[in-house]
Amino acid sequence: MKIEQDYNRFKQIVRGKIRKELRKFVSQGELIGKQGKDLISIPLPQIDIPHIVYGPNQKGGVGQGEGKEGDVIGKGDQEGDGQGQAGSGEGQHILEVELTLDELAQILAEELELPNIQPKGTANIVASKNKYNSITYNGPDSLRHFKRTYKQALKRHILTGLYDPVKPVIVPIREDSRYRSSKEEKKPQRKAVIIYMMDVSGSMGQEQKEIVRIESFWIDTWLRSQYEGLETRFIIHDAVAREVDRETFYRTRESGGTIISSAYKLCLQMIEEEYDPGEWNIYPFHFSDGDNWSGNDTQECLNMLEKQIFPKVNVFCYGQVESEYGSGQFLKDLKNKFGDKKEELITSRIEGKDKILDSIKDFLGKGK
Repeated sequence: MKIEQDYNRFKQIVRGKIRKELRKFVSQGELIGKQGKDLISIPLPQIDIPHIVYGPNQKGGVGQGEGKEGDVIGKGDQEGDGQGQAGSGEGQHILEVELTLDELAQILAEELELPNIQPKGTANIVASKNKYNSITYNGPDSLRHFKRTYKQALKRHILTGLYDPVKPVIVPIREDSRYRSSKEEKKPQRKAVIIYMMDVSGSMGQEQKEIVRIESFWIDTWLRSQYEGLETRFIIHDAVAREVDRETFYRTRESGGTIISSAYKLCLQMIEEEYDPGEWNIYPFHFSDGDNWSGNDTQECLNMLEKQIFPKVNVFCYGQVESEYGSGQFLKDLKNKFGDKKEELITSRIEGKDKILDSIKDFLGKGK
């Protein structure tokens, strides 16, 4: 119990440290490279680990008996035999701790005060699974509960006077056998899909793609904590759009122009063919530097959003990543068309890595 209390206290210290430096963790991509399947390693320099502190009576004391100041006590004071030059500077001590993605999501939510998402379309979707949480008298040998069977046999031996404490041999019979039994549990299942879209034309450099990569990791982390089944799809576009895998999404660099409607058409096709809005919570995210080939294509995008995409999604998120070469015009066009009237549209201007946390707050702060 004491160890558990100490462990919980240590975890509270770690959580406090992460929360204090969350902006730094978010603005750096280091975390993403340390991600496992369910755990993530977080480097925490300068953390104070709980340790034993001796009282004043123990200070400076080494053994008992006669001796005088300057006597060599042990080899610890002698010059070592190791190789290399000893440095004079203070060492850098970095502790890596592991957190589950759910714990990381909780820290993000507490720091940004994110409300839980209110899913749609969950009332008629029920998932069921068998859970072995009861005992029965019959069943296959593969489900025999050996501990319960032994206890029942022991009870029978004691009640019938067969139990010999000198020679405590317990032999179960058929009537002693107990088996695990399953029970079907039904619970609402909330299905969700994120459709990431990114402009990979020549004006989107590596820094802009790194911002998208970091931001999408945190968006994923939060939405996975809200939905048991979360799918992710990836679309890249310049003048044409195509679906790619996650790795290609973040590594591709093109040199063509930009036609945003190509991505929106592919996104809409995915939704109509695979994600029934009545069953799925749908989150399209589009990142670009704001350039588009023509005003006519922008007008086509605005019409498509208003008439075909908004009615089908929980929320459509557009992130404009600041670029030296990007005009930022598409964000202006979105605001001129929809202003703040469309609840389905959330926009965010991401000026650099230091603003990623603020952008995440823009996208997820409304609990949609």
